[in-house]
Amino acid sequence: MQFLTAIKNLFFLFYPRVCANCSQSLMEEEAFLCLSCFQKLPKTNYHHCADNPAFDRFLGKVPVCKATAYLYYNKGGLGQKLVEKIKYRGNIYLGKWLGAYLAGDMLSSGFFDDVDYLIPVPLHPHKQRQRGFNQSEVIAQGIASVTGIPVKTNILYRRKANVSQTRKGVYERWKNTEGIFDVKNSDLLPNKHVLLIDDVLTTGATLEACMQPVLKEKKVQISVLTLAIT
Repeated sequence: MQFLTAIKNLFFLFYPRVCANCSQSLMEEEAFLCLSCFQKLPKTNYHHCADNPAFDRFLGKVPVCKATAYLYYNKGGLGQKLVEKIKYRGNIYLGKWLGAYLAGDMLSSGFFDDVDYLIPVPLHPHKQRQRGFNQSEVIAQGIASVTGIPVKTNILYRRKANVSQTRKGVYERWKNTEGIFDVKNSDLLPNKHVLLIDDVLTTGATLEACMQPVLKEKKVQISVLTLAIT
């Protein structure tokens, strides 16, 4: 696809042509991952089944139309390495490329049918200024480039910062995210189907906190897509 080629070419203006996983030099036709590592992408294929472990994280908590995660996030695995390259090493080109790739791979499944907006989970403005980007928005931009669904960053916002979720249990994660998100421009939501985008699905506490203010609006449907799942 032309977009994937453009992202690849732009990336290699600033980064060496090595695999994001094994650091092996890339061939001309390879992008971000060598063929060997590309074939090892730990795909969940959840999007082929409506009732899947990602969807189950929200059962009995919030009404979700559909939910999926594209990669497994295992400690030391390729999924974790790719997420960390994007999130902590600022590789936004890899994030856009993966977003575009997963969207292309999922397109024929019908997962994106009837979705009106892509809404990335927002960072607190202070954290976004520190990091320089929002990894969920970067992934969403890649998805939008393939699906044509607009990315909306002017609807959901983070009211207050919260501390890292990394070492917290299920209840602590829920308490840590309670009431931290809210909605503006609510007139954009009635009768819409929105797809929340995040990097990693763990307990689902952050995404559930995002959904709570959105679901207060009339006739809104919500689905979820994350790059990876623990």
